[in-house]
Amino acid sequence: MKLGLQISSFTWPGGDAAIGETLASICRAADDAGFSSIWVMDHLFQIRSVGEIEEPMLEGMTTLGFMAANTRRARLGLMVGAVPYREPGLWIKATTTLDVLSGGRAWLGIGAAWNIEEARSLGIPFPELPDRFRLLDDTLRMAHQAWRGERDSGPFTGRVVNADRVMISPQQLSRPRIPILVGGGGERTTLRLVARYADACNIFGAPEMLLHKFDVLRRHCDAVGRDYDTIEKTNLSTVSITADGSLGSLTPAAFVERLGNWAEAGSHHTIVSIRGVSDLSKIELIGRDVIPQIRDLGAPSPLD
Repeated sequence: MKLGLQISSFTWPGGDAAIGETLASICRAADDAGFSSIWVMDHLFQIRSVGEIEEPMLEGMTTLGFMAANTRRARLGLMVGAVPYREPGLWIKATTTLDVLSGGRAWLGIGAAWNIEEARSLGIPFPELPDRFRLLDDTLRMAHQAWRGERDSGPFTGRVVNADRVMISPQQLSRPRIPILVGGGGERTTLRLVARYADACNIFGAPEMLLHKFDVLRRHCDAVGRDYDTIEKTNLSTVSITADGSLGSLTPAAFVERLGNWAEAGSHHTIVSIRGVSDLSKIELIGRDVIPQIRDLGAPSPLD
């Protein structure tokens, strides 16, 4: 099993002026600790499940570029990109740029989005859900075309987007293409898009929820003739961890057990937000006492 880190809050000691330095330290520590991936949210305001909306929130793609300069090994992505925030061509160009500048470590993490409040607050168009899914479908199909190994793959005709010339130079370093993760557990549309276009899905919830969602995904794969086992299954969670399990936190052993339960449910790659992540000792604790214990949990990822 692989372990990823999601950085979901930038409310840290030192205030706004210290965000850059703190983020760089967290990324370097996670990279050195052995986290397989590092992610940030694609939000414009902080979300209410994490904090107050007025708390600091960084723009996602800019932040990934900064993170690329402060890491050497971990893959980097948005958990997950809000498809209406960038046109399909810009999604592809920006993610390709990240892949080139990071030495082939980008993810395209993307989904239909939900936060209409932040979009309208900043004047960003936010179509109705069916139109967002059409836009997501176009973005995924255009990404496949752009990353098939040709600098100029010609025109693209989508359901809502038409492009005269899909020319991407430089091309991505990841082969055969930058891995695509579609986030969300919607059973009728989102998981069907995973089956058609994605290299990975992302689900959150208890092991029982993962088992159910992965079963739905399997049925979508059967319907479109996709090998279910070629898709990396990831899940998202939040964890509080200390060496002694104080104040209701998990010990490393308890965290390993929880990861094992998710692995048994079919997850290849758990991505966690760590409470108090600016305390680098928490990252170091996971790198020392958790990551070495989980490498043989579950089935190998098809992306390894």
